[in-house]
Amino acid sequence: MPDTATSAPSDFREADFAPALLAWYDRHRRVLPWRAPPGQRADPYRVWLSEIMLQQTTVAAVKDYFLDFTGRWPTVADLAAAPVEEVLRAWAGLGYYARARNMHRCAAIVVERHGGVFPSDEAELRQLPGIGDYTAAAIAAIAFDRPAAVMDGNVERVMARIFAVETPLPPAKPILKTHAAALTPPLRPGDYAQAVMDLGATICTPRSPKCILCPWAAPCRARRRGIAEDLPAKLAKAAKPTRRAVAFWLTDSRGHVLLRRRPPKGMLGGMMEVPSSAWLEQPMPDLAAVLAEAPGGTGWRLLPGLVRHGFTHFDFELTVAAGRLAAPVEGGILVPPDRLGEAGLPTAMWKIARHALRHLE
Repeated sequence: MPDTATSAPSDFREADFAPALLAWYDRHRRVLPWRAPPGQRADPYRVWLSEIMLQQTTVAAVKDYFLDFTGRWPTVADLAAAPVEEVLRAWAGLGYYARARNMHRCAAIVVERHGGVFPSDEAELRQLPGIGDYTAAAIAAIAFDRPAAVMDGNVERVMARIFAVETPLPPAKPILKTHAAALTPPLRPGDYAQAVMDLGATICTPRSPKCILCPWAAPCRARRRGIAEDLPAKLAKAAKPTRRAVAFWLTDSRGHVLLRRRPPKGMLGGMMEVPSSAWLEQPMPDLAAVLAEAPGGTGWRLLPGLVRHGFTHFDFELTVAAGRLAAPVEGGILVPPDRLGEAGLPTAMWKIARHALRHLE
């Protein structure tokens, strides 16, 4: 069957999809801290906050962060009034730190320009920092019950399998969105959006989908053809480059560790870091040249092993050089090792800290 067909399989009408899925959802919906109880309207602030946190992150990883954020900042006005450094510290460990900066900017704009009330229109939502097509549709559907076609990875997978779309991702995205829009109902669109995401997360999983439990098993073309686990197809990814650097683990006479804040733009923007040399894709230059980039320090020694971390677009390898701080560093702060957890270090920097502490015990 052609990928561009938008009609449902012949023995299952498009009008049948939503009722079947919503009946399943009413029995099996996940209980999530940002999800409104059945019959209650969702809080747009909590929907927005959860959707920003869930971008490229798992539900399990987000739950504790969401509870912490809503405990600290119960409303969008509270979040807007918080210092961005405090927000970044609370975000540390979730990754993709531009999300946190955009989230803080978005909160300020919602307060300043919209009176603390999120707009309900997708086009208006897309004008806010950090809100793209998916997040705008999710907020419009879940928070305001608008019939918006929500398309995350779970929904893409479900649509690819139901309609046996063999065009690989990302070229298949417009085809899958057409299918998703055709199935989105005018009644209970917010519940439907959450239902189809739950279906992908719990039943129509990437591996070993539980087709026997699926409310859409009968019309699923991929199941009928025995290709469900092969979909969605994806174009082969190019190999990620590797960047390398030397991290400078500098301590003063009390054993306090030198940290500094990264520039607001770029990788890990605005986050605290262990200072390092430039992140280069070519092999590391002579060590003496690299140490010249250090913010002071004497008595250098290289610690054994490497610290490795994967970013979205490149892999990162660090050698750690330990030295004694010779003089105060402008913009630097000194933190006792047992208080590093309060500094809001991103994951890559935590790996450096753990590596250094382990080898210097």
